[in-house]
Amino acid sequence: MELRQLQYFQTVCQLNSITQAAKKLYVTQPSITNSIKNLEKELSIVLFDRSKKQLYPTVEGKVFLKRVDEILKQVDNATSEMKDYQDLKKGILTIGIPPMIGTFIFPIVFIKFKQLYPNIKLNIIENGSIETRQMIEKGDLDLGLIIVDSNSTLLASLPILDSELLVCLKKEHPLRKKTTITFEDIKNEPIILLKEGFYIRQKILESFDENNIQPNIILSSNHLETVKGLITNGVGISFLLKEIVEDNDKITKIPLSTAIPIKIALVWRKNRYLSNASKAFVDFLMENPITTPES
Repeated sequence: MELRQLQYFQTVCQLNSITQAAKKLYVTQPSITNSIKNLEKELSIVLFDRSKKQLYPTVEGKVFLKRVDEILKQVDNATSEMKDYQDLKKGILTIGIPPMIGTFIFPIVFIKFKQLYPNIKLNIIENGSIETRQMIEKGDLDLGLIIVDSNSTLLASLPILDSELLVCLKKEHPLRKKTTITFEDIKNEPIILLKEGFYIRQKILESFDENNIQPNIILSSNHLETVKGLITNGVGISFLLKEIVEDNDKITKIPLSTAIPIKIALVWRKNRYLSNASKAFVDFLMENPITTPES
């Protein structure tokens, strides 16, 4: 059974004539006649009452017509839906983005993108950069906005923003007047870090290790507001992206004497099909570079 046969049958039922159906469908009358005969043979039923001048479906034909109408309607819907995806009227885009990056990039990027493509659904998966990168490499995510520190043979990337980590202290902290801070300055300070899977945690631990210092880690969290609240209340110090805290007057922000640069990029797996929704997002970021107040 073919869709063409169902379309021929439906049109003959609508027009009660093979001749008129052939004209409407731009095919020959024998094509429709043979198609319907083959359909009747396959179904082992008679679909039309041929005793009159016009063709009318039999009882069995009427039952079959209801099913054919449903089938062809679903085919039309599927075709229209796929065209919508092709035309970017619809689409689903799954993006991995660490909470810290999402805090300041989401208002800048996603709102503008949704204004341009309101019917593209965005699924945001919040994990650290390391875990997000692994998910993209495995093909579990379409795209990721993550911190990158090296080229990958598996991932393509689009640079988005250069940032750096700042030491974040409570407003009245004794170190507040320093212009830069070394790891020696904070060797005895209680440290609050993001949890495993976050690139920033890994870099901070590497820096402590390079300075032969065992950090006094008192708490790990993946909730940014929790970390900022603990800093503000003097529970401990932490390391956050400058864009996260530059407008926070309750936290003292001081650069490290040896800066830890942070490069944020949009990444996706090489040699993997990019949907039109994904291509639209990549093109959008290329045409709308992210800028900070200082740039």
